[in-house]
Amino acid sequence: MSNLIKSVNDASFELDVLESDIPVLVDFWAPWCNPCLAIAPLLEKIAQDNIGKLQVVKVNVDENRETPAQYGVRNIPTLLMFKNGQLAASHVGANGLLEFVSKNLV
Repeated sequence: MSNLIKSVNDASFELDVLESDIPVLVDFWAPWCNPCLAIAPLLEKIAQDNIGKLQVVKVNVDENRETPAQYGVRNIPTLLMFKNGQLAASHVGANGLLEFVSKNLV
């Protein structure tokens, strides 16, 4: 993981995501999930292209159970977009990620 993408856990989720001044894209993932690993370079690009406009964070679902359960994450990768501390949009799966971000970053 690069310095552009932050690892977030159950304890830091509120501060890092819900209290963020800019929109946050949360990637719920696991190290054994091949689609999760496949989108990692794309998430890096999204983070790089949106410095100051969007924060990209990752939540490992194997190490953090509370937050995924709270937001109904059943499959991974699941990506949630938060704006002003509120869930604004969700996307499940690896396909269509760029379109999802473009559509919901406005």
